[in-house]
Amino acid sequence: MFSALSHRNFRLFFFGQFVSLIGSWMQNTAQAWLVYRLTKDPLMLGLAVFVGQFPVFVLGFYAGFAVDHADHLRLVKRTQFLAMAQAVLLALLTWGGNIHVWQVFVLSIGLGVVNAFDMPARQVLIGELVPVDHRHNAIALNSTVVNASRVLGPAFAGLAIAYAGEAGCFAINALSYVAVLFALRAMRGVRQPPPPEPRGGPWQEIGDGMAYAFVNEPIRLVLLALSVFSLAALPVYTLLPVFAEGVLRSGAKGLGLLSSFSGVGATIGALALARRRGAAGVGAEIVSGAAGMALALGGMAWSRWFWPSCFFMTLAGWCAIRVLAGANTALQELSDDHHRGRVMSFYSMIFIGLSPLGSFLAGGLASRFGVAWTTAGMAAGMAVLAAGYGRRIRRI
Repeated sequence: MFSALSHRNFRLFFFGQFVSLIGSWMQNTAQAWLVYRLTKDPLMLGLAVFVGQFPVFVLGFYAGFAVDHADHLRLVKRTQFLAMAQAVLLALLTWGGNIHVWQVFVLSIGLGVVNAFDMPARQVLIGELVPVDHRHNAIALNSTVVNASRVLGPAFAGLAIAYAGEAGCFAINALSYVAVLFALRAMRGVRQPPPPEPRGGPWQEIGDGMAYAFVNEPIRLVLLALSVFSLAALPVYTLLPVFAEGVLRSGAKGLGLLSSFSGVGATIGALALARRRGAAGVGAEIVSGAAGMALALGGMAWSRWFWPSCFFMTLAGWCAIRVLAGANTALQELSDDHHRGRVMSFYSMIFIGLSPLGSFLAGGLASRFGVAWTTAGMAAGMAVLAAGYGRRIRRI
């Protein structure tokens, strides 16, 4: 289950990222709470996610080209440093109590630009820290640490918001980047394939990557499934402050617990994926995850009690990681070395860049029709995905 941890570089990355991601989830939770506290408007919650993540979608094509022609380790060092600087600025602005929503939006846009390059570079780097036969395990373990941090980060954020305010969460996140920067600096002998020979300008290279992804039927199917998932399922996390405050009356601590239970489910799901000995069957993982997410969202839509809602969020987290980690594994295994950066940039564009559109739409629908009916509609979308794509995706 933990074979990838036998390699020093991946071990450094694993533990350094774990510390950093706890801080990142604290910042995400605190920022959502800050925006909702300032506006009391679900639409503004959706807009905050949209402006912060949409740059990943806008810049994704160029980012994929840049990653395929870059030193991945050096690029990740730079993006992590810039993300730390954004957290410092956000903490300083919030500390005085004079923070405005537009300032949060501007800093979120800046972080989104950084993430456009950081996400595909990190995904490709993970595969370069271990031998090819341990890549699947490294991806699954990376998903485990991402989601284990979702258990701790939001729970810590709920307590920190109650006792130190949102600025305390932002400051802790800034400090947490020291761990991952130290880990990246301590790596030695990272083996990276030589960059592909240029076949023209950036736009020609981008077009080549798009043609490669969409002519290849298995890659195209995974990207389409991930698109539906990003639009119809991931926005539930944007609506959590509305559930916590407006439906369950549980406040900031309740928001932290709901997010943490989702992280518990995701961590369990990631550990189950780590036990697999290869990438065979990931198509079935994607389909079963989509079907389970439909059940979780349906339950969340009509639950009016806190602990049943925590159960549904646990199920949602477990199903989400089956879809996301399954798609990640499938795309990395299906791509060749020279196109992997561009293919993983499409993954980032959809996972991080397209989901803000879903969050924005979900926030607007929740403002007009209520959070229950909006979430029920999302559940219906996931049921359609599982039923409509099930047989074709399983063939992967």
